[in-house]
Amino acid sequence: MTQNRPGPPSPASNGVDPWGAWLDERRKRVSQVQLGPAVAQIGRVESFADGVALVSGLPQTRLNELLRFENGSLGFATTLDVDRIGVVLLDDAENIEAGDKVAGLGETASAPVGPGLLGRVIDPLGRPLDDAGPVDAESFHPVERDAPGIFDRDLVTEPLETGLLVVDSMFSIGRGQRELILGDRATGKTSVAIDAILNQKQSDVICIYVAIGQRASAVERAIEAVRTRGAPERTIFVVAAASSAPGLQWIAPFASFTMAEYFRDRGGHALVVVDDLTKHAATHRELALLTREPPGREAYPGDVFYLHARLLERAAKLSQSKGGGSLTALPIAETEAGNLSAYIPTNLISITDGQIVFDSRLFAANQRPAVDVGLSVSRVGGKAQPPALKQASARLRLQYSQFLELELFSRFGGVSTTHVHGQITRGQKIRALLTQPTFALLRQVDQVALLLALEAGVLDGLATEAIGLLRERLPDRLDRDAPMAVAACQSRAALDETSRGNLIDVTRALAAEIGEAGSEAPA
Repeated sequence: MTQNRPGPPSPASNGVDPWGAWLDERRKRVSQVQLGPAVAQIGRVESFADGVALVSGLPQTRLNELLRFENGSLGFATTLDVDRIGVVLLDDAENIEAGDKVAGLGETASAPVGPGLLGRVIDPLGRPLDDAGPVDAESFHPVERDAPGIFDRDLVTEPLETGLLVVDSMFSIGRGQRELILGDRATGKTSVAIDAILNQKQSDVICIYVAIGQRASAVERAIEAVRTRGAPERTIFVVAAASSAPGLQWIAPFASFTMAEYFRDRGGHALVVVDDLTKHAATHRELALLTREPPGREAYPGDVFYLHARLLERAAKLSQSKGGGSLTALPIAETEAGNLSAYIPTNLISITDGQIVFDSRLFAANQRPAVDVGLSVSRVGGKAQPPALKQASARLRLQYSQFLELELFSRFGGVSTTHVHGQITRGQKIRALLTQPTFALLRQVDQVALLLALEAGVLDGLATEAIGLLRERLPDRLDRDAPMAVAACQSRAALDETSRGNLIDVTRALAAEIGEAGSEAPA
């Protein structure tokens, strides 16, 4: 039985020969066909287990080059030996077997970049996880990029406000800084990072939250908090959950920095929260052992310091010749029983520009955020602290540290003098001020007013339990009774005596109202 095929057209009734047009069309199609030899690198899988394949037959493969397996799964080369390479898969592939074909793609692992990623929940390769359709990526950039050079950087002079009094007053963070968030499990580290993202709602900072090895429920809570209280239209969520492939978890922080660098290199400002690098280091150790790299301290490979150093060095404040953009990093790391001398915490402390340390005992005592002011430090953020807040908080840390020591010694006996009793009372007010509920963020002017009132003794006669109510009501009262002082704080200038006195008077009047209401309440 013959098969009908389209042939040349029949002669037209008007006498025009259609053969010419038909032949011209065919010649055009043939001229567009690319003829020539094609080069392809094809290797074979020697063994496969736990998301890592050992491949032979690809001697030209480069480090971090993408490879495609016979079933369509992607992986990237992590170790290059003489006779084989170690390939980490980026997909959950269970049907890969020894002998399967592997082809090198000739390109390194890349991440999507562009404004189309804003508001989306994606994996490190840009694949959507939010059922909102394909991601509109402007282009793809390599996940491994060089950090800016010394001459391309500038001083950190602009503040990145978190809305948390304990951080902004004593451990101020600047745009372009790397501030480590460190503490035991379940001490509020992620909550502080999410508060920092929420506080950028009224700023021009693009936020990227990257979850590495986290539970799906915890990631959903973080995303929902930003969508409900923050600016999700200026936030990117990069998720490599605990159920994701190890390769996807390993590449997640590098991909998120690439996405942030797109905005930084165009003169914008970006904030990257990495939650967390302890799990990322554990994933790196797992992959290194599977690819038979020699283990070192705590079984981590010798390059684990370089792994995080080259990642966090990409956070920087660029010079004006490079656009003046900034990339701020807030990496999170977990300790065990408060041990700051463990391998990964000490590595990250030496890499970053400061750390905010969380204490499980403070958390259990219901002091939130549970920040240990004695172990926490910000090495460059003080240069970026707003002048008004820097002036108001000049003696705060010293007073609070003295109170903690006096409180410790007073447990062994009575208070000896009236001066010591006054210091303890003042310290209790400071502790109440620093205790701040989640999502209850403060503007700069609110923080300045509270600290000025504390220094002026306005809070001495107010019950400690009433300070939370004062903090809650103060923003509306300042907007109503001290608009000039609010505007002065927003201008990033130092406050004059008139503005400072205005803030103190408004806070004193509100404290008096709250104190009278508390005294009139029935016992």
